[in-house]
Amino acid sequence: MTSLDLAGNWRLSSLDEQTVALMPVPGDVHTALKNAGFIPDPYVGRNELDLRWVAEQDWQIEQDFELSEVDGDWYLDVTDLDTVATIEINGEIVLQADNCFRRYRPDVSGVLRLGDNRIRILFHSSIREGERRQARQPFYVPYHEGNSPIANGNMLRKPQCHFGWDWNIALAPLGLYGTIALRRLEAARIEHVTTQQHHGEGGVDVTVTVTLHAAAMGATPLILSLGEEEVRLDVGVRPGETTVSHVFHIDAPRLWWPAGSGEQALYALSVETASETVTRNIGLRTVELLTDPDEAGSRFAFRINGREIFCRGANWIPADALFSLTSPEKTRDLLQSAVDAHMNMIRVWGGGFYEADWFYDLCDEMGLMVWQDFQFSCNLYPSTPDFLENVTAEVDYQVRRLISHPSIVLWCGDNELVGALTWFKQSIENRDRYLVSYDRLNRTIEQALLKAAPDAVWWPSSPASGYLDYGDAWHADGSGDMHYWSVWHENKPFEDYRKVRPRFCSEFGFQSYTSLPVIRTYAGEDDMNIASPVMELHQKNVGGNERIAATMFRYFRFPEGFANFVYLSQVQQGLAIRTAVDYWRSLKPHCMGTLYWQLNDTWPVASWSSLDYGGNWKVLHYMARRFFQPVNVAAIPSDNGTSIQMSVVNDTARDVTVTLTLSLLTLSGERRDLQSLDILCSPDAAVVATTLDLAEIPADCLLAWRFTASNGMGGEGHHVIGTYKALDLQPAGLGLDVQPAPTGGYDVTVQAAGLGLYILIESDRPGRFSDNAFDLAAGESRRVTFTPSSDSEGEPTFTIYDLHACSRAG
Repeated sequence: MTSLDLAGNWRLSSLDEQTVALMPVPGDVHTALKNAGFIPDPYVGRNELDLRWVAEQDWQIEQDFELSEVDGDWYLDVTDLDTVATIEINGEIVLQADNCFRRYRPDVSGVLRLGDNRIRILFHSSIREGERRQARQPFYVPYHEGNSPIANGNMLRKPQCHFGWDWNIALAPLGLYGTIALRRLEAARIEHVTTQQHHGEGGVDVTVTVTLHAAAMGATPLILSLGEEEVRLDVGVRPGETTVSHVFHIDAPRLWWPAGSGEQALYALSVETASETVTRNIGLRTVELLTDPDEAGSRFAFRINGREIFCRGANWIPADALFSLTSPEKTRDLLQSAVDAHMNMIRVWGGGFYEADWFYDLCDEMGLMVWQDFQFSCNLYPSTPDFLENVTAEVDYQVRRLISHPSIVLWCGDNELVGALTWFKQSIENRDRYLVSYDRLNRTIEQALLKAAPDAVWWPSSPASGYLDYGDAWHADGSGDMHYWSVWHENKPFEDYRKVRPRFCSEFGFQSYTSLPVIRTYAGEDDMNIASPVMELHQKNVGGNERIAATMFRYFRFPEGFANFVYLSQVQQGLAIRTAVDYWRSLKPHCMGTLYWQLNDTWPVASWSSLDYGGNWKVLHYMARRFFQPVNVAAIPSDNGTSIQMSVVNDTARDVTVTLTLSLLTLSGERRDLQSLDILCSPDAAVVATTLDLAEIPADCLLAWRFTASNGMGGEGHHVIGTYKALDLQPAGLGLDVQPAPTGGYDVTVQAAGLGLYILIESDRPGRFSDNAFDLAAGESRRVTFTPSSDSEGEPTFTIYDLHACSRAG
């Protein structure tokens, strides 16, 4: 026997043995306690408030195992251990861990016994440990109290959102989320496998570097294969690490491209010793980050395989607040939803995890470029030697683990740490001290990254105006990447999205409520009011509910009833993000990326997400599939408010001809033709198709359009001069017909007798509609298909919403 996997059911208990349960490993303590009946579901009602005690005490898990042989060099292999933990085998301490993002491989040869053995993991309270470590700092290191109601999470190398966030539950969970196994070291083990690529006219050279670890002098066969080529090397090893490299040459390589720009070609890489095999699927591609100076400042654009790619996407946060509730299947569904909405990039935000290997495998397969933050967010952090040494080991492990994924196109030092220097009394009053401390951390990350992967693309922080630029990238839009939050956090109107011209906007967002069927999973009928204690607890952003309501007053007639309030919150969220994306895409190539905040939720909560907790699409996501389409048409009002430009954007590599039909929509639903024209748009460009004088559009009409492109894409839209609340909308007279679909699911047909805007069909069962949140004029109909989720039970009931009916206008 050379390996023993220790995953499975472990015995979980409090240190006083008053609470005992089974805990699946991988898994987390909170879910195990919930499943055993010791705590209620943290996501329901206001249960969160009664569960702080779980994280305030220590927990232990134990497992018995049997060994038939103990000779040789044995080690424990542990990953994703959360976080400050002591591991004992047979009563002897073999590991003191304090970093959730590292891999630990302690030698355990001296503590194993023939026959029965016991392993114990003691999880120390993150709350108490954070407090202890803060007290040991040479000066106080502030954390963002608005995000983290649990203090001092910045002291620990664990997901920062575990301590709460303005969209996350505050539980400070504990657990083991990765590997735990006993392994016997033979001649050598594989420590790392990394690749580098050199693209030339004669093909691609792929350098495969294998780091081996041995306990003694010896030799081991090493078999490397890439694609159809295989080579055997006999490698001499010495105690410690031995590095071996081999170059594979690939003629006529098939390149990996982002989604929508080409195929996602992958080559199978295998590294094999006598005792283990490591496999990777690598993609051949080049990546450049363009930051050339220009008249406006400096560019921020990605060039993949020699072609500049406009990045369309969203920010990724952990798939669930509790690890045990995640799965590869659920994550695949979330990422597939991103691709289905024409996204080609996600940003793995810096307050969660470096995701599992299979996450990046999915991104490789789907063509989702990954902007990878290092896991530091919105706080200040220690810069003591022990902390930086821990960070160095973390970065080295994570980069060597992930660098071969073609999907990862950028490594970013942190999220909003430069801004955090201006958020705290301590750092405002002594900026030099905290700036130097930040620079030490940031430089440590950069140096560790480039040592592990010299060719990696590095960006120091997000947002940042440039390298070693500590300016205000929340409001300065001339260079680098921007986080534009003035519309949400400063309560600016949606029109303010058109007052900035970002080079790349990596964060911007507007909140909505999660859909009513999801709300019903955590709230009772008496809670269906945004001011109820339950709804307020499931709103983590201070002032969020007030901002949603105030914005409705600005743009819409106030809705009648809670269900309509939820619906309208999602419509205005979609309108906000569409306003930004339409304008910023029209600026191409000045702007070369828009990543809205955020793709997904960690639990059922009011948030900026376009996907509900569980993966169903909110209104924003259906709208994103339209405004992120590679070829799209948008209405862009002029700065002086006298005209509207119809913008055509083409993110494809070929010319497209767009046939655009403009019309007026009366409030009774009549379409009146305005003009029709054909526009040629060159590759990777945005052009103005036509400019309309606002005087051409009567006050009681909407501007509407439909378009088809020569590559098969098409769509429609409308634009309101002024606000929706000023329109005296008439009843849409909507009818609904539901029939079983021939291919499974349900065909749902909506008919309109009048003007229906933002028509939303909602199912009380989880699933996805082929289309939703669309407009119909009088006499028009649309058939969409509803496909229930695989875990959906029972016949769905459908509810229909539209803009007029939600406020009972007219």
